[in-house]
Amino acid sequence: MNGTLTPGRIAVLLGLLVAGVLTGTAGWLVVDLWFPGGLVLALLALFGLFLGGRIAVGTGLGVGVGVIGWFLAYVILSVPRPEGDFLLSSAGIGMYAYLLGGAVLAVICATMRGAGDRSVSAARPGR
Repeated sequence: MNGTLTPGRIAVLLGLLVAGVLTGTAGWLVVDLWFPGGLVLALLALFGLFLGGRIAVGTGLGVGVGVIGWFLAYVILSVPRPEGDFLLSSAGIGMYAYLLGGAVLAVICATMRGAGDRSVSAARPGR
């Protein structure tokens, strides 16, 4: 798929941005409320979002837009309120694992090769 921005592609990217915000918000809540299983569930949701964005757009741009939405939700929810407390606890091993795991999944999905990628030469070695 080429890199031109058509109205359909822009709509898909905006949808991925909104899905990233929603996935990030839901993941924040699930990790904080149901720690061991919630972390796995949230990371699986992120993997689905990032891989789906990669497949839908055909390039790493789909992953990047989903990551922007996810990270935007993560940052907004981690800002303390004027009273000095947080919406939910933002410090803890679960939240750090969620942030690190999401970043690792984003890099994996952004750098994977698709079926149409033929950047490696098909020539036999030694020729």
